[in-house]
Amino acid sequence: MTLRPLVAGDLDALVALDAATNPHPWSAGLWRDALNRDLGTGLTDPNGMLIGFTVASRVLDEAELQLIAVSPEHQRRGLGRHLLDTLLATLRHDGAVRLFLEVRVGNTAAQALYAQCGGEIVGRRKGYYDHGREDALLYTFTLNGEAQ
Repeated sequence: MTLRPLVAGDLDALVALDAATNPHPWSAGLWRDALNRDLGTGLTDPNGMLIGFTVASRVLDEAELQLIAVSPEHQRRGLGRHLLDTLLATLRHDGAVRLFLEVRVGNTAAQALYAQCGGEIVGRRKGYYDHGREDALLYTFTLNGEAQ
């Protein structure tokens, strides 16, 4: 498996992988914007096929994880952890202090991953997903320095 930056040529693969893993996938337009603006890392198999990704935005010394995904047929192999660990290390190296994210309360697999990687629940957004039907848990990762 190989990690590499996401590029414009990944657009179709990202749209397909997002649709396979996300109940509310991004449009091609949102993906184009993200590829031009955000920090994106792709995970490819030995044949060069995109099987996972992270996308994070950065403002000053803070970052937000927008999306993380691993193709369904490659899940439960530690690849999500590898992607998240890589993102955390990259952000630390680049001087970020914190990473934030939201996760559905029903996504217990993601919550377990975030806890394993040092994330802490710092809040809850009532009715954040699905037009008010599901809450979001807010996580933060302290990367450099002490939590404020």
